[in-house]
Amino acid sequence: MPVELDDLTPLFRQLRALAWQQHRERLSIADRQLMLTASTMSEALRARRQIRHLSDVEFQVFSQMGEDGIIEWLIQNLPIRSESFVEFGVEDYKESNTRYLLRHRNWKGFVIDASIQNVEEITKDSIFWRHSLIAKSYFIDRENINDILKESGFNEDIGLLSIDIDGNDYWVFDAIETVKPDIVICEYNAVFGDLHAVTVPYDPAFQRRIAHPSWLYFGASIRALEMAAARKGYVLLGSNLAGHNAFFVRGDLASTLSIEDRRARPSLIRESRDEDGALSYADGLDRAALIRDMPVLDLETGQTVALGSFGALYGPDWHARIASPKS
Repeated sequence: MPVELDDLTPLFRQLRALAWQQHRERLSIADRQLMLTASTMSEALRARRQIRHLSDVEFQVFSQMGEDGIIEWLIQNLPIRSESFVEFGVEDYKESNTRYLLRHRNWKGFVIDASIQNVEEITKDSIFWRHSLIAKSYFIDRENINDILKESGFNEDIGLLSIDIDGNDYWVFDAIETVKPDIVICEYNAVFGDLHAVTVPYDPAFQRRIAHPSWLYFGASIRALEMAAARKGYVLLGSNLAGHNAFFVRGDLASTLSIEDRRARPSLIRESRDEDGALSYADGLDRAALIRDMPVLDLETGQTVALGSFGALYGPDWHARIASPKS
């Protein structure tokens, strides 16, 4: 006797529900194992009181590179005033500089992304009800950032501020007056080099993918961020090994940390795009050549000039690393 399709529907639904249940259980087990391993690594850092460079204490849990380990080491070795953080540019918060901090140390947090859809995804994540987390959608610029922070309630001393908006990072960092973080993480554009204090000219509507087809024209050089940080009383501690996130700390805390080399690293990341938006893998010095005609503001002279007009962008150490022949 042939089986009717309607007779199979309940069985199909049961099997689908069972499959989803097993999938969730596997994810839960994997997540617990991940957090257990990360906690063990965090505990191992306590023996590292002196380090050569911040990259020595890197490990990755939810961060893009090794920022989770660096943040954990800094918190272990600094008298943090407030167990709270603010992070800009988090997308759906699956990959971020503060997710491990939220889960491992249960800090309070405020995260911002320009995409409403991304923020909706964050609010659906169990992390949103398990922790004290605020998630809002704003397109951040230097005019609105202080009002946004005031309205959120994160408007005084905080433990950590992370800025990664792929555009007006310098301008937003420089404009912030509402919060006084102990630690600041800010993305720098290593393609701009380490010799000059330059940034993209301010445009409140700046979008990296529109500004130049290569996607390499954005943000500010490490020297530009150092200048902004110094005006606010912060000093550079170094960077991650990948060479795109710089770490700063309040000047009165800098001497409590034993770090031999506090220089930022150059980047070898090959994230350039072609005219169709696909990765083109421009390498080494070729990356700067792609955007040599693009305007940058020289913060030391106040003049807006083409990036290529500077000639050399990289000091000897950076140049040797970036221009070295492929292995």
